[in-house]
Amino acid sequence: MNNTIHQPEWLDNAVFYEIYPQSFNDTNADGIGDINGITEKLDYIQELGCTAIWLNPCFKSPFGDAGYDVEDYYTVAPRYGTNEDLVRLFNKAHKRGMHVILDLVPGHTAVTHEWFKQSMKAQRNEFTDRYVWTDSIWEEPQGMGCIRGISDRDGSCAVNFFSHQPALNYGFYKPERPWQQPMDAPGPVATREALKDIMRFWLSAGCDGFRVDMAGSLVKHDEDSKGTIALWQNIRAFLDEEFPDAAMISEWGEPDKSIIGGFHMDFLLHFGPSHYNDLFRCAEPYFSKRGKGSAKEFVEAYKKNYDKTNGKGLICIPSGNHDMDRLARTLDLDELRVAFAFLLSMPGAPFIYYGDEIGMRYVEGLTSVEGGYGRTGSRSPMQWNKGLNAGFSSAPKSKLYIQQDESPDRPDAESQTADETSLRSEVKRLIALRMSNPALQSKGKIEFISDGYPLVYKRSCESQSIAVVINPSAQSAIVPGISGRVIYTVGGASAEGGAVTVQGCSAAFIEL
Repeated sequence: MNNTIHQPEWLDNAVFYEIYPQSFNDTNADGIGDINGITEKLDYIQELGCTAIWLNPCFKSPFGDAGYDVEDYYTVAPRYGTNEDLVRLFNKAHKRGMHVILDLVPGHTAVTHEWFKQSMKAQRNEFTDRYVWTDSIWEEPQGMGCIRGISDRDGSCAVNFFSHQPALNYGFYKPERPWQQPMDAPGPVATREALKDIMRFWLSAGCDGFRVDMAGSLVKHDEDSKGTIALWQNIRAFLDEEFPDAAMISEWGEPDKSIIGGFHMDFLLHFGPSHYNDLFRCAEPYFSKRGKGSAKEFVEAYKKNYDKTNGKGLICIPSGNHDMDRLARTLDLDELRVAFAFLLSMPGAPFIYYGDEIGMRYVEGLTSVEGGYGRTGSRSPMQWNKGLNAGFSSAPKSKLYIQQDESPDRPDAESQTADETSLRSEVKRLIALRMSNPALQSKGKIEFISDGYPLVYKRSCESQSIAVVINPSAQSAIVPGISGRVIYTVGGASAEGGAVTVQGCSAAFIEL
C-alpha cells in the first residue's frame, strides 16, 4: 500500500455541499441554474458550515445525460455562463476559505465531441484510437453496448451506459482480440495524456481538485482493477509533481483499490456490495423509527473496507446525490435528524446533496429530463423561499428546467434558516459539532460497538474520544458500559451510572 500520498490539509475536516448546477439558482431567468447563481449563494453554503463544493458537470454538452456527456472539457456550457464565471466562483470561494472541486468524467464523451467526430473518419488520424472500436461493423464489443453504422469507418464503437456515450480508450488489461489495444499502445497513452491536460487546465484556473465519475471503469478487461490502479498511479505521479494540493475523490466504491491508485477519498456507491442503502432507501430502512431495518451488513462491509484502507477510513458517505432518491422519500423529519447525526459523525468527508439539509422531497411522477428517468424527481430546483418558483428563478414556471415540488408545505431554506428547531438548523449544529471535535472529523478512527438498535461506535484521535449512540427506533434504549459527558444530543439522552439512556428517534455524543 502506498502510504506516501500527500493529502491537502483542508480535506482533514472538509464538509462538502454537492451542487447540481442546472437546479440550484437561476440568475438570468431562463429557468436553468447557472454559475453566477452558485456564487450568489456562497454565503448560504458557508453559513450552513460547509467548507467545500462538489459541482456536477458544467461543461459544454448536448445534455443527453445532464452534462455527463461532455462535448468540450475546456469550455463551460453557455447556459451556465462562461469560463470567467467559473474562475470567479473559484476566487470568491477561496476568499471565504472554501474549496471547489469539479466533476471529471474520464470514461466517455458525447457523440458530438470533436474527438469522436474525428475518430469516426475512415482515414487514420490522431483520434482514430481515442475510443474503443472493433475492427468490423459486424463485431460488437463483448459485454458492452455499441454505436455502429453511423459513419464510413468500419467497426463498432463501445459505449458506456447510454448509447450516445462512446467509451474512451485507456486500453485493455488483458487484450484478447486484435482491436483490443494494450494500455501502453499509442492510443490509450494519448487518451491518458489528454486527461492530464484537462486536469492541468482547470487546476491552473483555480479548481481545487476533482470528483472522478466511475473512476474504476476506465481500463477494460481489468477484473482485479490492476490496470486501472496503475493508470491512476500514473496520474497521481503527475499531480504530485505539478499540483500536489489537488484533491482527488473517486466514485469507485472499493476504497482499498482507489486509495492505492492515489485517490484521497472514495465514495460508497448506492449500488453494489456496500449495503449503504439498507440504511436509507429500502422497504425497511435502518433509519426508520419502525425499528425493523438492519445496519449489520452495512457495518460489516464498512469495517472490511476500512481495514483494507489500513485504517485511513477515507470513505465518503453522501446524504444522497443526483442519482439517488431523496432521503425524504423514505424518512420523515425526525428520522432525517438522526440520519444526519450519523452522516456527520462518520470518518471521511461528508457530502450533503443540495436541499437535503432542508428535507427537500423527491418529486413524484415527473417525465424524464435530460436522461434523468427515475432520477429526475431528485433533481428538482432548490427551494430558497416562499416566493415565485420558491426563489429559484424569476422565469415563468413553464420554463423551469425541472418541475418543482408543488406542495403547499414544501420546505424552503429561508424559513428553516430563521427557525432554530428546523432540520437545517440541526444540520448546521451537527456540522459545527464535527468541526469543533477532532475525533469526529475525517481522519478520526472508528470502532463499532453495536450494529443493532441503537448503533454505537467510538470515534477517536490522539486528543479525544467520543462515543456516538444512534437510535432511529421509536423505542428508547439503555446502552451500558459508556461513561462520560454528553456534549450533544439530537432528541434527548443522558449519561449516568456508567450507562447512556437515549430516547426514541434520538442520537447522543458522549465525550469519554
